[in-house]
Amino acid sequence: MNLIFKHGTGPLIVLVAFLFVGAGSRESALRVDVAGMDRAVLPGNDFYLYANGGWMKSTEIPPDRGTYGAFTVISEDVEKRMREQIEAAGRSNAPAGSAPAQIAAFYGAYMDEEAIEKRGLEPVKGELDAIAKISDRASLSRFLGSQLRADVDALNATKFHTDRPFGLWAAPGFSQPDRYVAYLFQGGLGMPDREYYRKTDEKSQQVQAKYRTHIATILKLAKVADAEAQAGRIYALEQKIADAHVSRTDSVDVHKADNPWAPADFAKRAPGIDWPSYFGAAGLADQPVIVVWHPSGVVGISALAASEPLSVWKEYLAFRALDRASALLPSAFADESFQFYGTALTGALKPRDRWKRAVGATSAALGDAVGRMYVEKYFPEEAKAEAQKMVRNIKDAFGRRIDALAWMSPQTRTKARAKLETLYVGIGYPEKWRDYTGLRVERGDAFGNAERAELFDYKASLAKLGRPVDKTEWCMTPQTVNAVNLPLQNALNFPAAILNPPFYDAAGDPIQNYGGVGTVIGHEISHSFDDQGSQFDASGRLANWWTPEDLAHFQAAGAKLIAQYDAYEPLPGLHLNGKLTLSENIADVAGVSAAYDGYRAAFAAAPPPAIEGFSPDQRFFLGFAQIWRRKTRPETLRNQILTDGHSPGPYRADTARNVDAWYAAFDVKPGEALYLTPEARVRVW
Repeated sequence: MNLIFKHGTGPLIVLVAFLFVGAGSRESALRVDVAGMDRAVLPGNDFYLYANGGWMKSTEIPPDRGTYGAFTVISEDVEKRMREQIEAAGRSNAPAGSAPAQIAAFYGAYMDEEAIEKRGLEPVKGELDAIAKISDRASLSRFLGSQLRADVDALNATKFHTDRPFGLWAAPGFSQPDRYVAYLFQGGLGMPDREYYRKTDEKSQQVQAKYRTHIATILKLAKVADAEAQAGRIYALEQKIADAHVSRTDSVDVHKADNPWAPADFAKRAPGIDWPSYFGAAGLADQPVIVVWHPSGVVGISALAASEPLSVWKEYLAFRALDRASALLPSAFADESFQFYGTALTGALKPRDRWKRAVGATSAALGDAVGRMYVEKYFPEEAKAEAQKMVRNIKDAFGRRIDALAWMSPQTRTKARAKLETLYVGIGYPEKWRDYTGLRVERGDAFGNAERAELFDYKASLAKLGRPVDKTEWCMTPQTVNAVNLPLQNALNFPAAILNPPFYDAAGDPIQNYGGVGTVIGHEISHSFDDQGSQFDASGRLANWWTPEDLAHFQAAGAKLIAQYDAYEPLPGLHLNGKLTLSENIADVAGVSAAYDGYRAAFAAAPPPAIEGFSPDQRFFLGFAQIWRRKTRPETLRNQILTDGHSPGPYRADTARNVDAWYAAFDVKPGEALYLTPEARVRVW
């Protein structure tokens, strides 16, 4: 959901991970990567290729990835560091139940492939038996409620995602941001989005056929007798669930998401599910209100619970249980899962190394425990102080931009200023570390550990409901390769994993630091004022603080940006969705503008010299463009275009065409491909 998780990064889960230069292995200072450029390309024709063409020609995507870029290199360094720390925890003889012991046990169980093979399907037997015992709509509803989880995908800025019919999110309320409320959202799909089921072009039909084959293969591995027939029925049910889903562009409209229902209202508004049984099993029966983010999705899925045969629901649920568990079942299941979710959807040619998957799973399950170890070694106080200084500088620059807006009325400007001044910016790590006491982690039980960690998170979400909101609460871990804006909290999180080349180097060119991490900081600040963030006031309440005239002007600028991005065609016949990517595109334009102003203000008294023939302004914009270098397989790129609120890297770099200073820096002239007349340049904030 773009609104909730406003990431400043590129496609899917990428941003940059932190390796502080003082503690890292990188020796060279940050500077323009001249070898990675293609200076035969005119900047005004293709700025991305001018900055990155050499790198694009010389770089190959590793076989275990669907995409590869500057972010990926750094994230791999972080994986290695976390592996060292996690394996060291395993040698520490830490007391049972302590965080190091939990980390070591979780990782060790994941790595114990022999034990996983030996256990076979035993780990999922309990869930499969519970599904087999479903005998009527009430027991179906109880089972579905017992399976509800806090499935917000915090690593993907574009959506809530769950392969269960519904997911839960505990967050500040739209109208009462001082209290946590429960949000219910649509789910239930095995493929990434409803469009994967609905499109009829040749490529979509190929993916649909591969998914049906995948369903049948998983069932055959589980020794299901009529696997092919079941696969057809399961796919047909998912197709109907997809048809009920709200579109991705409608999903980001917060006014369509603001639907507070009392639990007693569900039976009348969304008949089909036995809602008292559902909420009782989910632990939500005593909630005074549940906000339904996707009302038509909830209504449609609930209706299917009544209209579709109970036997088909049981087949669907059994497949979903097996598919969800595949990574922690015998290798035949894991390999088949990769064949579809890896190769078919991303184009990757081989699975990632087992230890990398184990590090990722451990970090996800015990995020703050792993993160605490990480920052103690790799995020010294001086790094945090330097980041805070840059944030203050760019935040001040954004404030000056607000003050300079000739079209904005004093009334709206006062509200915008109040929002900026009360924005909470968390740097590096949370002020309060999460405690995992009570989470049972056992060696030799990889699946059970993952299942218990998921339930532990769900119960933690339930425990927050109705309580006062902690504005300083983080939704990310320090080692997460991303950054986030939280409009409902009017807050930003910059994990420790963000200060490293090409984003930041304390010993490098400070101008490129502003072009790198500075534009990311500006991007995240700008998310508080994009098409969605701008609908929330300084307290995080969904409220209109604009005059009608100012809002019309702002929306007109957004419409120009939608049209600009709609025109881009990354794959033949597949254009970007300017409306879906609007929030991120606004944040890119406003963020690079604010960071540019911040850099100019920081060096106003002593203008820096040219370096290697590049002026300071050129180095700023090259620093910006070179953080977006990325090669992507067609399958992954297609998935991004259909499902992700972020534009692909080349179009993020080329957003510099909306900034006047870029034209002067590179002498961009009329007639060049990226040239926009001054009145056609989108000026947002």
